[in-house]
Order: sequence, then structure tokens, then C-alpha cells
Amino acid sequence: MVKSCGLTFMAGFLVLTAWLAVFPSGSWAVVRLPKIFGDHMVLQRNATLPLWGWADAGEEIIVSIGEQRVTTTADSSGQWKVSLAALREPGPYSMTVTGANNSVQFSDILVGEVWFCSGQSNMEWQMNNINQADAEKAAAQFPNIRLFHVPKKAVSHPESDVDASWKACTPEEIPTFSAVAYFFGREIHEKVKVPVGLINCSWGGTRIEPWTPPVGFDGIREVADILTVVQQADSQHKQAVNEALKQYDQWLASAKETFAKGSDVEAPPAWPAHPLSSHVAPTSLYNGMVHPLVPFAIRGAIWYQGESNHQEGLLYTWKMKALVEGWRKVWGQGDFPFYYVQLAPYRYQDPNFLPLIWEAQQKAMDVISKSGMAVVTDLVDNVADIHPRNKKDVGKRLALWALKNEYGQSDLPASGPVYQKMEIEGYRIRLHFTSAEGGLKTRDGKPLDSFMIAGEDKQFVPAMADFEGENIISVASESIVQPVAVRFGWNQEAMPNLINGAGLPASPFRTDNW
Repeated sequence: MVKSCGLTFMAGFLVLTAWLAVFPSGSWAVVRLPKIFGDHMVLQRNATLPLWGWADAGEEIIVSIGEQRVTTTADSSGQWKVSLAALREPGPYSMTVTGANNSVQFSDILVGEVWFCSGQSNMEWQMNNINQADAEKAAAQFPNIRLFHVPKKAVSHPESDVDASWKACTPEEIPTFSAVAYFFGREIHEKVKVPVGLINCSWGGTRIEPWTPPVGFDGIREVADILTVVQQADSQHKQAVNEALKQYDQWLASAKETFAKGSDVEAPPAWPAHPLSSHVAPTSLYNGMVHPLVPFAIRGAIWYQGESNHQEGLLYTWKMKALVEGWRKVWGQGDFPFYYVQLAPYRYQDPNFLPLIWEAQQKAMDVISKSGMAVVTDLVDNVADIHPRNKKDVGKRLALWALKNEYGQSDLPASGPVYQKMEIEGYRIRLHFTSAEGGLKTRDGKPLDSFMIAGEDKQFVPAMADFEGENIISVASESIVQPVAVRFGWNQEAMPNLINGAGLPASPFRTDNW
């Protein structure tokens, strides 16, 4: 009697190997495409549209949509790719992809704005679990918003497809979809009056490194050690498999002898997992969830992540840069916009980490082109809950960046007040802010809060803060005669009341680097 499925696994492996020998890659005899192409999809308007798939080697492929008819030939491995000229009318369209033995037809195709939406649990957070969930779900009847939900999958090497399909946005389809993505997309749809496609590619509890392609780590000194891990993973796995095969041979000989005696056979040695196969491993989620979508044309990406990297301080800035530059390189459509959410106040076990990750996220706008950050310090009901339920305003604040920068509404404020510089004048420090449209104000009409001030001893004490002009705040304390630095909202539970005239909150900051 065998105590494990090890022998069954080996038998299955041999059958699969034999099957692949009879039907090698490319010998499918039918044209097929990845599932990111399908009925009800949204294609990015005003952009060249890559289209790709598989067929027999050398097979001629014809793609027809609207008045376009494009022809190509599958290469020696059975892969093919075409580029469609930009489409401008919203549709609906039909598409036909024809090969030697079959045709694939897609219907109800719209042309509009496609956004890639990724991150961890606050991006994954379902409509089922938000504030006023029942009313919001019932109102989610938007046939020209289309949803594509990528299933969770972590693998060591790039996959070619995902098991998903496009759905029209309805009260029946929206409950398990990303709330942040939906509210972001709804705002674009209603303000710009175009179809919107939302690709939800998120996984709760994940770090940023698994979402990053290998090319993203290349050339960024601060994350060079991660690139080394990725580059060495295959050789390490090969060595582990080599050792496992030796152990398996020894086990097999012993198992046969034991079985012949009528005794129970011990389980075979554990098979080594690839170092990059776990959902916590660098590149694994890119391989399983993002790569199969590349290079489907998109307008840009939104991102809500960082909780699982919250202990890393400014290193997170460079990991964000690696992520974005990696995505931009593999997509090959230039520096598409990247808008993200700064983490919300939360009571972590160590109170020192969150302000530093806030600082890292703020700095990311300086090192990542065409980026913008939504501040959400005022959207928290419970600092003991890492998942704020108000996802509507999060989505709207992300949409402000897109509306301002991508959709011609350049006079629209997208950011709350941003610290610019300070001036020390005697016993007080004057802080200058940008993004102060409409003047600096307080959210609740009360005096400014969450300011701290320190002298040369670097000991911060609560400070009084007052408005001076449209974009200046004066900070002082009776106990500090010669101030040298100010901190604002530098507490993981702080929900400061400083806003601009558009009602957008200021990000926490510090003027020191202690």
C-alpha cells in the first residue's frame, strides 16, 4: 500500500509528456486568442491595438473589424500578432479572426477608455463590503462599463492566458468586483461620456515585488538584490530538482523492496517548489496575472497597495519605481499614467512605520513620471480596521487625477495641499504649500491640528498653527524659542483637518530627516 500520490503524479507526468510529443506547441489546428479578447470587451480608443494568439505554424490569419482587414502569418512556434489602427467611434463593433480551419467571432465590442487596476486587499475590496453596499450595487446598471476580473494565480514563469471574461456592469455582476476600480471607472464614464473597461487584477495581502516584472528591477540600484534573487531562481531550482531525483531513485528502490515484502510504502520525498512559485515571491503575480494581458492596449493604471510593505520606509519609493517602469517596458506603449492611493491611517503594532511609508509614497511622485497620489487620511472611520469602507471617495480622488491629466480638465484640482518649503522667522516657522487652490482651510471649521514643532534638541511638541495668506501656515509653540523643524500628521492614527478649497486633504510630511 502506497501512502501518497507520488506514484500517481509520476504516472500522470509521463502521460502528459507523451501527449505533448504527439501534440507539440502550435499544433492546435484552430486559431485561438487569449481571453482578454472576447465578447463585450472594451478596446482603447485613439491607440494602436495589438492583437495576438496562436495557430498552426505558417498558418495565415485574417483579422477584420469595422473597415479594417489585417493579415499575418503564424511563426514557427504557432504564435501570431497584428496591430490594428486606432478606432475612434464607440461602437459596438464585431470582430472576426479567421484561420485555415476556423473563425473566431467577437461581438458587442466597445471602444473607450481601458484602465488596469491592481494592488492588494484595499483594491480587491468588493462592492459587497462597502458603505451603503446594497444601494450602490442596485444602482450599478452601466451597460457601457465593462468588467474583467483576473483570477488569482502565482507562478514561476510567465503564463500566456487567464481564465476570465468581459462582463457588462450590472447589479448582478458588480457585487464581487473591486469597489475602488468601479467608482474610479464610473466617474470617468459619467464625466467623459465614453465606454470604460476595467481590468481588476488584485490580491489581498500581497507585497509589491510579486507584481513586478523582472525588467522592472533592472537598473535600479536600491532593488538590485531582488533582481539577483530572480536571476538565480531557475538554477537553484534545477539543483534542487537534481537532488530530489537522486533521493527519488533511492526511495523507489526501497519502495519496491518494501512493497514486495507486503509492507506499507513510505511517502516519496517532497518535490521542490520553484523559488518564485509562491504568491509572496518576486515576479510571481506578474507571471500569472499580468503577463497574460500584455500588451493589451490600456490608457493607464491605478494602484492601491503598500500595507504588506509598510515597514520599508523610503525603499518602497524605489520598489514603486521598479513596478511602474517594469510595466511600462513590457507594455511598450510609452509612459502611461499611474495613479495610486496613499495608505490610510491604521493602528499598526509599531507606530513608527506608517509615517515613513506615507513619505515614500509622496516621494514616488518625484521619481515616477505621469504619476499622482490620492490622499485618504480623512476617509477612515476606525483606525483598527485596515480596510476603510468608504471606497467611493477613494475611486473619485483617483479619477480626479485622470480627469485633470488625461481628459482635458486641467483646471480641476486633483491634489490636496503639498508642502513646498519652510522659512524660520524667530520663534515661528512659516510653511509654504502648493496645490492650495481656493485657499487653505480646515475640514471641520476648527483650528488647524496635527502640527508638531522641534528645536535643536529634536524633541517634538504640539504646535499652534495659523493661516497666513492663501498658501502659508505659521507654526509655533511657547516652549520652543528657536524652532528648526515641523512635522504634520506624523502619527499613524492622525486624521489631520488641513484641506484646500477643493476639499482635498494634505498629505502628512516632515521638514526634517531625523
